[in-house]
Amino acid sequence: MELTGAEIVVRCLQEEGIEHIFGYPGGAVLYIYDALFQQESVKHILVRHEQAAVHAADAYSRSTQKVGVCLVTSGPGVTNAVTGIATAYMDSIPMVVISGQVPTHAIGEDAFQECDTVGITRPCVKHNFLVKDIKDLAATMKKAFVIASTGRPGPVLVDIPKDITRDRCRFEYPKSVPMRSYNPVVKGHQGQIRKAVQLLLQAERPMVYTGGGVILANAAPELNALVDLLGFPVTNTLMGLGGYRASSEQFVGMPGMHGTYEANMAMQHCDVLLAVGARFDDRVIGNPKHFAQNPRKIIHIDIDPSSISKRVKVDVPIVGDVRECLTEFSAQLQAAFGAGSRTHKGVQAWWQQINEWRKKDCLKYDRANREVIKPQYVVEKLWEITHGDAFITSDVGQHQMWAAQFYRFDKPRRWINSGGLGTMGVGLPYAMGVQLANPGAQVACITGEGSIQMCIQELSTCKQYDLPVKVISLNNRYLGMVRQWQEIEYGSRYSSSYMEALPDFVRLAEAYGHVGIRVERPQDVEPALRDAFGKYKDRTVFVDVITDQTENVWPMVQGGKGLTEMLLGSEDL
Repeated sequence: MELTGAEIVVRCLQEEGIEHIFGYPGGAVLYIYDALFQQESVKHILVRHEQAAVHAADAYSRSTQKVGVCLVTSGPGVTNAVTGIATAYMDSIPMVVISGQVPTHAIGEDAFQECDTVGITRPCVKHNFLVKDIKDLAATMKKAFVIASTGRPGPVLVDIPKDITRDRCRFEYPKSVPMRSYNPVVKGHQGQIRKAVQLLLQAERPMVYTGGGVILANAAPELNALVDLLGFPVTNTLMGLGGYRASSEQFVGMPGMHGTYEANMAMQHCDVLLAVGARFDDRVIGNPKHFAQNPRKIIHIDIDPSSISKRVKVDVPIVGDVRECLTEFSAQLQAAFGAGSRTHKGVQAWWQQINEWRKKDCLKYDRANREVIKPQYVVEKLWEITHGDAFITSDVGQHQMWAAQFYRFDKPRRWINSGGLGTMGVGLPYAMGVQLANPGAQVACITGEGSIQMCIQELSTCKQYDLPVKVISLNNRYLGMVRQWQEIEYGSRYSSSYMEALPDFVRLAEAYGHVGIRVERPQDVEPALRDAFGKYKDRTVFVDVITDQTENVWPMVQGGKGLTEMLLGSEDL
């Protein structure tokens, strides 16, 4: 049977088991939209801006083990999508972006709504394709899904000219596609793992440092088993939260710029560091020269060889799938010392030191304050009311850090945020993608009054598809993180960081057909949250919480400083 290119695209999605696709129509993709209209198995979600389509597909992927898919038109459709593509690329999220292109004969002639999609997106995709022959379309789609979801995952873009979607050819979806130049390593090197195990067995001040690679590899069960077996302290990066359960005594909190005192001190002073699916980025280890001052042996497990020794020289590199490597680690450790946990005297002394650091209580804040709402209190109450089991999306800024510090994640894929690119505006479309992927789940978007306005039009999408997400806006009338940096490093010169002329968010939410709640007193926080998740559990709810304007995120490691040079509060300024 011959199919049009548009029908082939849809059949490929069906073959991949895709249930939802996020997008916005335009001239170059109308044949694809017509093909989507004539079937029911792939449901299209109409967003209000292409950036939101990519963010929603991104979060759909982050909260599941599926590949997110979005569809945009040529020209401005693609350029609007670039921020979302770059966001997914920085966090290694598997996603397929289908973009329309002007007809093949018009490419390069500055046709209406033409842009060089392949050129524009090349720096921020794992790979991209321009389909010039309809006979290549099915195989290209298959390659896109394979590349996006294997090795170190990432977004893959398929650019399809309009005439390719109109032309016809025989359809056959390949079961596999050989790619000579693409063969990711899966199994870790046995000799290197043996070396690493010996180092761990000899360690007196060991530390386990894990990142988003644990989540992406679905290796949280293996990580929890290994860390429990070892009895070592463990820290999860911002992208790795939930990889190891926060409720365990062995969890010392998040490391880095706004990490805990105990996590940062342990990272700096350990003698053997096991890094798992993490990349030693600038927000985690601070100044690399400062980090390198203390001698330590570093074991680094990562699927991507280019990430190893990129910023920090490591002693035992292990390239491979995190899940496979952790399984092998556990097997070798079990053989080395049986089923008991590793608790020799050196490690006991190390735990005593860590518990001394814990006494700093670095996340303390003024809990007794009954005059203004402390943002940390709102996050703690949210954790309590949702029993720590909600999907939490966030935008970027102070509220993101408070969410990471005070919502204690025990499960992977529950914390959905932009780590590498730090993209404001992701919170609401992320919540939409998560809710569609996890119907019936509690989904909360922790945001600020600045971030939420970047994609606030998606409240319309929430209405159209009955998505009962809860928006918790920590409204301090400032671009909070900008204001904090200006206070600390720019002599309190608050240049363009105060948010004037804010809308009435309650009435705005109501205008979109949702429930709006304004909270101005600490005693009203809990009742408002209980109403949002109880009384209005089937509705989209916007909770506008008026918070303390002066509150800052502590601890804080300033740019260019080392991990142990933390500011623990305003008294350190």
